[in-house]
Order: sequence, then structure tokens, then C-alpha cells
Amino acid sequence: MLEQPRLYSMVMRINLDCNACCRKMRRILLRMREIETHLIEKQYNIISIYGRFIPADVAIKIKKKMNRRVEILEIQDVGDVYGHVEQTTPS
Repeated sequence: MLEQPRLYSMVMRINLDCNACCRKMRRILLRMREIETHLIEKQYNIISIYGRFIPADVAIKIKKKMNRRVEILEIQDVGDVYGHVEQTTPS
């Protein structure tokens, strides 16, 4: 069964050596329609993204386009495509 895109917030670590690497990363992120917002922290080699995507697919796309190792540090499930967050009630 295919996984449906949900709202995720994901933090990744990728080696960004120079300003050209940051510009290339920014261009890649801006062209990905599923990503709504992003934050690149060059000093710490950390990229935070938010949007409707499947985390593993986005990490693979970035790895292929940047030709660098991508380490997923954190994935937070914000909700499904319609903005509903699943809540469980204690029994």
C-alpha cells in the first residue's frame, strides 16, 4: 500500500562546505513543490523542511541531486493532507 503525503516537519544533516553548496541546496528545495518552507543552517550543516511529503522520498531526492550523504535527524508528523491530526483517547 502506498503511503499518502502528510504534513511533516523534518530535520536533516548534510555537509554544506561553501556558499555555492548552500545556493545549490536552496535551488533544489525551492523546486520541490511538496516543500512549503525550509531553513538552511550552514554553520551547523542542518536543513529543516516543512510540507506535504514522504520523508524518505525527499531525503533520497536530495541525496541524488546533491551527491552527498543525507542524515535524517528528526521527523515530526504534523497531520494528514487535510490538516487533521490523529489523536488517541485513553481508555
